[in-house]
Amino acid sequence: MRNRLRVLAFDLLAPLVAVAALVYIGVALSWPLWWVSVCSVLCLLIAEGMIVDFVLARRDAVTVGTDDDGAGLRLVVVGAATAALIAAVVVGYTQWTLPDRALRDDSQQVAGIASSVSEASATFTPQDPTASIDRATGMMSSESAARFKSEFASVAKDLASRNVSAQANTVSAGVEAIGPNAASVAVILRATQTSPGKPADTAVLALRVALSKTGGRWVVDDVSPIHSR
Repeated sequence: MRNRLRVLAFDLLAPLVAVAALVYIGVALSWPLWWVSVCSVLCLLIAEGMIVDFVLARRDAVTVGTDDDGAGLRLVVVGAATAALIAAVVVGYTQWTLPDRALRDDSQQVAGIASSVSEASATFTPQDPTASIDRATGMMSSESAARFKSEFASVAKDLASRNVSAQANTVSAGVEAIGPNAASVAVILRATQTSPGKPADTAVLALRVALSKTGGRWVVDDVSPIHSR
């Protein structure tokens, strides 16, 4: 019984674990040509070792697992299988877990930026007419910031002359599409506008915010209304 367990552990399970780990690494890496070559050679060596082990078992009735004088060789076999397994875990983590985490972080970041820019673009205070504009342009690319300032300059001047205040709050923000360097976010706002002698006017606004990543930083390229059909 003891010899059967040693055969199972050292002669069968260890090499099969090593082969499975090598194949898993190939799947995680999407089988680049260099790994196809490396994996083929390593799997061939493992298969040859198993064949030699089988021949020795038939000839001498002893295997790597059952050889009492081969403790060092068993250690090498287990060490190689363990190393392959650890490599598979590390490669799988770096190829799948980290990109997923980066995607979640980017999604949260672009949604937050889009929400802040949308709120700032729909907020106005007569006492400080450029405050919300400056806050919005601080999260935009240079071209978008210049365009935003020119578009809202006359609007801000008109609102300030009529002493109109506007305040916007995000109802929801959802990522429509995202890639490594570009994203699109839909933002729903509840905006309230007040002016002297008139009741407050509340409206729901839907905006689409386009963003791009420049130098590792997400910036807003465009803010446009979403028109219902």
